[in-house]
Amino acid sequence: MPLSLHGVVIKGNGEKVDVSIGEKDDEPKFVISDLLPHLAKEQMKRTLSEGIKGEELNIIIGSRRLDTEDGGNLVKLNIMKILNEKYGIVEEDFLSAELELVPAMKASDIGFDRSMIGAYGHDDRVCAYPSLMAILDTDYPEYTAICVLTDKEETGSDGNTGLNSSYLKYFIEDIARMNGFTASEVFKNVKCLSADVNAAFDPSFPSVSEKMNSSFINRGVVVTKYTGARGKSGTSDASAEFMGWVRKLFNDNNVIWQIGELGKVDEGGGGTVAMYIANLDVDVVDVGVPVLSMHSPYEVVSKIDVYMTYKAFLTFFQK
Repeated sequence: MPLSLHGVVIKGNGEKVDVSIGEKDDEPKFVISDLLPHLAKEQMKRTLSEGIKGEELNIIIGSRRLDTEDGGNLVKLNIMKILNEKYGIVEEDFLSAELELVPAMKASDIGFDRSMIGAYGHDDRVCAYPSLMAILDTDYPEYTAICVLTDKEETGSDGNTGLNSSYLKYFIEDIARMNGFTASEVFKNVKCLSADVNAAFDPSFPSVSEKMNSSFINRGVVVTKYTGARGKSGTSDASAEFMGWVRKLFNDNNVIWQIGELGKVDEGGGGTVAMYIANLDVDVVDVGVPVLSMHSPYEVVSKIDVYMTYKAFLTFFQK
């Protein structure tokens, strides 16, 4: 699978270097090698959860030796020479770098009818983008409107950029103080839509879902009252009163929506950042796009559902 490299490098002098390699057609790509089936007899005995080990995810970034007889690892030296000429970085700069490899595949229409979109990272870019566009298209909201784009959701939302930190609480405290209120007075009057996807019913794997409680593509934005594992373990459960408020909001404004849960109750489950918002004494519920092939390198969503997610957020901000 072709990969592109993205991230940032902070050089020894404090200079910041933005890195993006592999997105353009004329740029090189990167790959992770795999074992050929002819020699994978032992590998095929592994369980699916052990099929790909972290230490085997080695990235191929070059093979040509530096044109000199001096030095040790001449391939590495050649790569560092290229990086130094292009970005002015040296090996030590990797100590203060954050780099990611992502599929170098562009978003595409899916299906003869072009009704769906295939791309990597729909979870959760397909909710973040409609959220941002909705608040940018909101001219004069009746109440203060805030769109929070946060980090580290897939690794526990920890760190000072994750929603499990206090940065949002401090931000609201600052706004409240400037307007003569306490943070607690603001939080208990806040309403929040937590933008996150849900798993769409897949007819190829019907046994993990319960059709009467699943979300489907082309049926609109999905409202997820609770997620959690084995039921409601480790989740935020939206109140009936807030669910009624959201339901009326969407119905009154012609937002096509549906209810869904993340698979059968006893099948597995998952979590979202809604619990961290709820801990602030805020009414919150998950609202987002149903996704097929979630967490695969190329996820699939419906165009109708994406638009209705945008419309849901726009309606919410304006009301």
